[in-house]
Amino acid sequence: MTLPITTEPPAALTAWFERLSAALAEELPAAVELRHALHADPRISGDEGDTAAAVVAALGLGEGRVVAETGRLVRVPVGEGRSVALRAELDGLGVQERTGVPWTATGEVMHACGHDTHLAGLVALARAVTRVGGPAPLVLLLQPREERAPSGAADVVAEGVLAEEDVDSVVAAHVQPQLPAGVVNATPGPVNASSDEFTITVTGHGGHGGYPHTTADPVLALSAIVLALQQLVSRRVDPTVSAVLAVTQLDAGTSFNVVPDTARARGGLRAMREEDRLALVQALTEVAERTAAAYGCTAQVESEHNMPVLTNDPELARGAAGWLARSGTAVDDAWRSFGSDDFSHFCEGARGLMLFLGVDGGQPNGDGRRPGLHSPRFLPGDEVVGQVATALLAGYLAGAELLGPVAPPPAG
Repeated sequence: MTLPITTEPPAALTAWFERLSAALAEELPAAVELRHALHADPRISGDEGDTAAAVVAALGLGEGRVVAETGRLVRVPVGEGRSVALRAELDGLGVQERTGVPWTATGEVMHACGHDTHLAGLVALARAVTRVGGPAPLVLLLQPREERAPSGAADVVAEGVLAEEDVDSVVAAHVQPQLPAGVVNATPGPVNASSDEFTITVTGHGGHGGYPHTTADPVLALSAIVLALQQLVSRRVDPTVSAVLAVTQLDAGTSFNVVPDTARARGGLRAMREEDRLALVQALTEVAERTAAAYGCTAQVESEHNMPVLTNDPELARGAAGWLARSGTAVDDAWRSFGSDDFSHFCEGARGLMLFLGVDGGQPNGDGRRPGLHSPRFLPGDEVVGQVATALLAGYLAGAELLGPVAPPPAG
């Protein structure tokens, strides 16, 4: 749906919107060419140096500052004072591409999550701001390791970059084939779930499968634990909020007639509220330990907190929605996902806004379904580069408005 424009923005920002929108349109052909080049030559998480160098060269603003080992921070020389940061991800995935376009990646790595369009859209907007100016200082975060731990965003935050660059807000846009093509989501508040992974190791007393009464069977105990865990979300979390607890791996035994000493399960936990996450981690441990004890076994639970809830700043989201509506973009303010993104780390140190852009994922598969994120056939159209840039412009203007009064663009 297209949200109504409820307030009139300052005239100076409206003038900046018009000037930057026009300049952005002029940058799009080159940005699409950059998208093709990045897509054809991707790099895996932790090895993004060549991609960062290519993006820096396209920006034409110098080498910037190395962050998180293979990322870059580049400042666009406009304005003074607190800044707005725009983030785009550098890494591809370990996927062999099957799109068939002339600029197909030929190795074992692919931009199967749209990061090539994010980077190209960011470059288009940055070049437009460099040429005609902007309403607020602008920082570009070319972030590594979004797809694989250790998190590039967490490392950027740990290095103190946001504080050193006086960043007030951080904005990103991500393609999302679950949304209708062309619709941009700007949900205030929680929009992506937290992410924890856990391992449950049950220890019993193994033995001969024909004499189960002489054993303490960890497989049976683990099976009971897995079933018991399925009740945690429905009985411990407000159903209007919900959470996800999934056991996705089981490992036990080496032979059909041997009761093993140990059995293991691994899985993930996702929540939209920190209090639910903490309660579920505690409950998971209690259920595992007590259920194992009922079967004469012991259970050890190890958990690792990967990403916090991604919470959009409400003022930033509403401001961006207004600018998107002015650009003629259909805006949604309700969609949320139990996926996770390490952009959430930036939201803990500054105002944050993740905009999700609906895209057509490419040619249908054999079953008629269009490819989704991380598919070897996932390929949004080139028009998405401009849509990403427009979304980032909306976030940039919203961030600038929150910094205080804005001077109008110079005449001419």
